[in-house]
Amino acid sequence: MKKVGVITDSHGGISLEEAARLGVKVLPMPFYFGDECYYEGVSITREEFFERLNAGETVSTSQPSPEEVMNIWREGLKEFEEILYMTISSGLSGACNTAMMLAQDDEFEGKVFVVDNGRIATPMHRSILDALELIEEGYGAEEIKGILEAAKDKMSIYIAVETLEYLKKGGRITPATAAVGTLLNIKPILSLNVGVLDNYEKCRGMKKAKREMLAAMKRDLETTFREYYENGEVYLMAATSADEATTNAWVEEIKEHFSGMEVLCDPLSLGISCHTGEGALGIGCSCKPKR
Repeated sequence: MKKVGVITDSHGGISLEEAARLGVKVLPMPFYFGDECYYEGVSITREEFFERLNAGETVSTSQPSPEEVMNIWREGLKEFEEILYMTISSGLSGACNTAMMLAQDDEFEGKVFVVDNGRIATPMHRSILDALELIEEGYGAEEIKGILEAAKDKMSIYIAVETLEYLKKGGRITPATAAVGTLLNIKPILSLNVGVLDNYEKCRGMKKAKREMLAAMKRDLETTFREYYENGEVYLMAATSADEATTNAWVEEIKEHFSGMEVLCDPLSLGISCHTGEGALGIGCSCKPKR
């Protein structure tokens, strides 16, 4: 039996194919169209999801049931002595706190360690890769949890949304603000720092929004994360709910702006896309955790 394994949820950006290659188990996260429950990567495709979303169907997100969480842990503990469970930030969902409570059960205590390091989407994908590197270096699950959570604030992400419709539905902006913003072609930029989503900036058009996100990331690298940046210990990332051509063009734009840096890019999960809508583009960075 291997010492430490990693389990994550489908908000983590990592594809099922890559997860299988790396030996990482993925818990599909549920969401609803009306009263009908769907699971990402299991019961609906991205194409079907956006068709229904754009057709105006009501969509909502949900936590996995405790039984679903515990079952995938039990599955993992057949292969590993300890499990790192890397789930959506507690600042964005109650799923993390629920998992922490479940991990205190006699069946899992001392065996399952829930990581709350404020990550979601591609930053969580990068954090999974960090965890796998730490496992290879011989660290135990509890040690890795501590290392990852100590680096909680060593990350930033900016996301520009194409439409205001879903921010309105989520209560982040009023219907009147959404109407005026749509008329003026306003593209809001949201920022994610330490696991909490905030409004960052409003731009006229996606072209300006992309320029502002690139400038914000450059400032972060040259100030907040300067030491890591100068030591080559910053990972650059992109995230998207846009089509393939738009996504590829965005990644190339990031590479041109930050010459010599690789860019890890993932589609935003369907659960996140419920709130951003189609066409969102993001850029982020995450620093290598200190040992």
